[in-house]
Amino acid sequence: MDSLDLQVLHQAREWFAAGHKVWLVTVIETWGSAPRPPGALLCLRGDGLVVGSVSGGCVEDDLIDRVRHGERVDAPSLITYGITKEEAARFGLPCGGNLRLVQEPLRHVEWIDEILERTARHELVARRLDLDTGTVSVEPARRGEAFEFDGHSMRAVFGPRWRLLIIGAGQLSRVLAEMALALDFEVTCCDPREEYHLTWDVPGTSFSKSMPDDVVGEMQLDPHSAVVAVTHDPKLDDMVLLEALKSPAFYVGALGSRGNTAKRKERLAMFDLTPQEIGRLHGPIGLDLGGKTPAEIAVAILAEVIAVRNGVVLTQKKQGSSMPGVTAAQ
Repeated sequence: MDSLDLQVLHQAREWFAAGHKVWLVTVIETWGSAPRPPGALLCLRGDGLVVGSVSGGCVEDDLIDRVRHGERVDAPSLITYGITKEEAARFGLPCGGNLRLVQEPLRHVEWIDEILERTARHELVARRLDLDTGTVSVEPARRGEAFEFDGHSMRAVFGPRWRLLIIGAGQLSRVLAEMALALDFEVTCCDPREEYHLTWDVPGTSFSKSMPDDVVGEMQLDPHSAVVAVTHDPKLDDMVLLEALKSPAFYVGALGSRGNTAKRKERLAMFDLTPQEIGRLHGPIGLDLGGKTPAEIAVAILAEVIAVRNGVVLTQKKQGSSMPGVTAAQ
């Protein structure tokens, strides 16, 4: 579950606390080319305000219209859109697309508090809704579990957000951080050099001027974490790689040419890293998109990070690069 759905829960809690009538709408099933996946969440307020999304927009308009005309369900209920081609066109669904939703009244927010608190601690949790009784419970979840619906019970997984640790606070790092935020990463930048950390001002990110290896320890990198070293300073880049390559982080990459990457691996081999750990290093970092500017390089780096996260084979790599044609462990 991405942070958009957590934002929906944040807003639902605020509206409920302010005394509004609130309904949650969840995508439970799609056929064809429906625009939002199962588990996607929307919050609908009694006066028609919404946050979140379950479609391209027209389904949201219909849900708003229903509430404004007095259709206010008091128990979980099913709604289906797009059964015919005419309805698909009416509701903005691609031809053949169908959408099935659960709409439920928000009766209390204790379960929202629990989900937000636990995901903030980078825990993976699931919310289970019993459609027959309206009962909501929160339970532990495991990575890889998908949204479930059996006709009577709905189970949606939340958190933790993907994290990106950037070593270096130069121009490339700024663009990289801004793009990563847009891609739903929680971004931390680390640079102990005073001339860099005094000018870091990217809203929505965290910054540390500690040494990179200390930051890795503090963050407790997990399989939802990625690390990119882009300082061009071997002392700093190698320092973080020595720790990050031993961690469960799903991606570890460092800026540099193929020649510099080969030399870096020789240096890393002098420490307590196994050949398998050194082999995890992505270098030269990023896909080969032919880019030269900081923005183009940032796109190439994040494209590779996303490909690895999604288990996509890395075919767009320069010949001789480290880790060509690999997939992520899911």
